Amino acid sequence: MKRFLLSLMLTTVAATTAIAQAAQTTPPMMPESITVTGSGKSTVAPDRFTFTLGVQTIAPTVDEAVNENNKKVAAVIAALKKAGAGDKDIQTSQFNIWPQQDYQEGRLPRILGYQVSNNVTVRSTKIADAGRLLGIALNNGVNTSSGINFEVSNPLTGREQGLRAAVDDARAKAALLAQAAGRSIGRAIVISEGVQSGPPPMPMYARAAAMEAKVSDVPVESGSQELSYTVTVTYELR
Repeated sequence: MKRFLLSLMLTTVAATTAIAQAAQTTPPMMPESITVTGSGKSTVAPDRFTFTLGVQTIAPTVDEAVNENNKKVAAVIAALKKAGAGDKDIQTSQFNIWPQQDYQEGRLPRILGYQVSNNVTVRSTKIADAGRLLGIALNNGVNTSSGINFEVSNPLTGREQGLRAAVDDARAKAALLAQAAGRSIGRAIVISEGVQSGPPPMPMYARAAAMEAKVSDVPVESGSQELSYTVTVTYELR
């Protein structure tokens, strides 16, 4: 009888311990929740610009085309530096030589001459100088232009404003949806930031032959950039 009672007590203790352990390992139930994505914007003023200018020349031989191109590009760079652009602001971005060929059916292509293209990229934080530098470059031999971009150098500029607006938008959406369902929202359980996006740079395309008349400063407006932010927020439902 004593052995039977001892065995029964041990079995009861073991069962109680197992139940307690199971209760400890069972994950807590997640509260009812609602997940929404909010968006916000911030407007910032660009603080630097970039544009690319080039010189194209065509001559019967490679040497003639390259030498002519070199003189014109050197004149452009000298004029830009004289106007205030520093050495670090000017960078050669492309140099190409293409044969100019005459294609006729049934015959091998015949080389008529050579085209040389040399492009330089100008970068500066002096926004007000953009139009003046463009005009100076055009007056000194530039005959191709393939883009002007205005940028914000610090990626964190406007971030706080945009994220706050995105969180406010998310909360307003969640509150509206919860109210429509006869509920209300509580604390934010999970918050994750989305990808920041901005407008693509607006390129300016221009191509002109050699000009005899002087070109005035190119009218350029930097405007402002609108940056977009998104956040995804999960709110507890009440």
